[in-house]
Amino acid sequence: MTIKIKRANEQDYKTIVDIGRISVVDAHGASCSAEDMNDYVARNYNDEAIRAELLDPKNIYHLIYVQEQPVGFSKIVLNAAHPNIEQEHSTKLDRIYLLKEFHDLKLGYELLKHNIEFSKANGQTGMWLFTWTGNQRAVNFYEKVGFSIVGSHMFKVSETHSNPNHHMLLIW
Repeated sequence: MTIKIKRANEQDYKTIVDIGRISVVDAHGASCSAEDMNDYVARNYNDEAIRAELLDPKNIYHLIYVQEQPVGFSKIVLNAAHPNIEQEHSTKLDRIYLLKEFHDLKLGYELLKHNIEFSKANGQTGMWLFTWTGNQRAVNFYEKVGFSIVGSHMFKVSETHSNPNHHMLLIW
């Protein structure tokens, strides 16, 4: 199996939109009503929104491929401060998603490891993220890699629904 990770550019927007629309629902669809989830996905995973994010130099997207097929992506932001994260020069892992049929191939770990190495090479001292408390698969994954839960907040999915999220931190 050939695995490749590459930095995304503006031309990759459609790939990210397509993977995001599927994988976000798979990961978080049980957290709220279908209407709320569809609203969230429509607002955040459309061509215009993703193209704008790719054009913003602070956002760093990576795509992971298996046999030349894109199967997931990540988004990080270097030097991302958060009031509950005291660690300076930390990367925010804003998104990491894989298509469900590729979950058991350890590709999430490969993509996370790539982002950690990228962050270290760019002078970062740690990485933090938010994850839905109900996504136990993700919580376990991050804890296994060495992240610790350091706080929580309510993540706004729609005007009528919010989900509890963990703040997780990895320091190296």
